Amino acid sequence: MNDKSQTAENFLRRLSTRDFKTMGMNQMAYIREVKVDGQLSFAVHAADGTQLAVNDSAELAMASVLNNDMYPVTVH
Repeated sequence: MNDKSQTAENFLRRLSTRDFKTMGMNQMAYIREVKVDGQLSFAVHAADGTQLAVNDSAELAMASVLNNDMYPVTVH
């Protein structure tokens, strides 16, 4: 392990549960397909799962993430 990875590991080990849960909240978002009134829509969610917006297309959802200076992430 190098110094950089040890520093990151030490940082993560010192995080409180609360801090870990909110890590990336204002920086990351994910997009998920949802049905609204029977129509396929695309919801933007914060890192903790809070729904931030609903858009008519995946492209609009991605634009809303990027326009808010957030990074889109993939969840599996």
